[in-house]
Amino acid sequence: MSKSGHNNPPIPLDPKETIKKNINRRKLIVDDGITLFKGIPLPTWIELSLIDVCNRSCSFCPKADDKVAPDTYQKMSRNLIDKLHDDLKKMKFNGSIALCGYGEPLLHKDIEYIINKLSKVADIEIVTNGDPLNHKLLQKIYNANASRLLISMYDGPEQIQKFKEMIKKSEVPEEFIILRDRWYSKTENFGVKLTNRAGTIKTGNQIANDVHTICFYPSYQFLIDWNGDIFLCPQDWQRRQTMGNMMQEEVFDIWTSKIMKKYRTDLLNGKRKNNPCSSCNAQGTLLGINHAQKWKEIYKNK
Repeated sequence: MSKSGHNNPPIPLDPKETIKKNINRRKLIVDDGITLFKGIPLPTWIELSLIDVCNRSCSFCPKADDKVAPDTYQKMSRNLIDKLHDDLKKMKFNGSIALCGYGEPLLHKDIEYIINKLSKVADIEIVTNGDPLNHKLLQKIYNANASRLLISMYDGPEQIQKFKEMIKKSEVPEEFIILRDRWYSKTENFGVKLTNRAGTIKTGNQIANDVHTICFYPSYQFLIDWNGDIFLCPQDWQRRQTMGNMMQEEVFDIWTSKIMKKYRTDLLNGKRKNNPCSSCNAQGTLLGINHAQKWKEIYKNK
């Protein structure tokens, strides 16, 4: 999706509407066709955790508890970014990379380099709390060829005007920015699609986790941590089960590995029996239905 490839309608100012809007936006990216490489459906969504630190401590995020997700200040290296670029180019990746993960991505000092390098092989989305942002950094992010910048506003609707003025001063097109209302109360689940982050969060109106629930996450996505460790999805905040490390193996080999197949098959059959899935209440079927069906066909014929 290009920088001008989406409209930026008014902020709905309703927690249910803002959640629905975000899911629909992601669905257009994730479920808009499947790219095959060597007969294998490639992921359409890769999340990067660039840096293990956040300047905020939101109650619905594991970062609020140092015992669960302490700030380590570790950050992704340029060598890792370069290898990721090469691996994705080799496997003809045609999806999106989201810069968010377990920390605030704009705190990474090499953010321009990262965007510029990876935008050559992927659509780049950045999710930020907006605190490190100013009009100059906004210009740099746009000029580095990011596709869109999502700003989560946690303090209140008064932030809307602040960021609109910043956007105007930066001379960046308004459609490049998506302002998201995230200032709602605990009873409204803070305006997010709240999950227990694989058993690490209890706040809000949480649904019970069911170990017999289907999940499509490993059919269409994965997360790469600052050191190259690959995890099933961004729910695994305690980093309980790695699929491999991309500095030791190629990304495609990890995507098609035996351990990925085991988790993918179990979750397609509604078996959340292993960590971190056994503790997770995420509704894992909102996205990725096309990928899930393709994987079922592949595994059935083998």
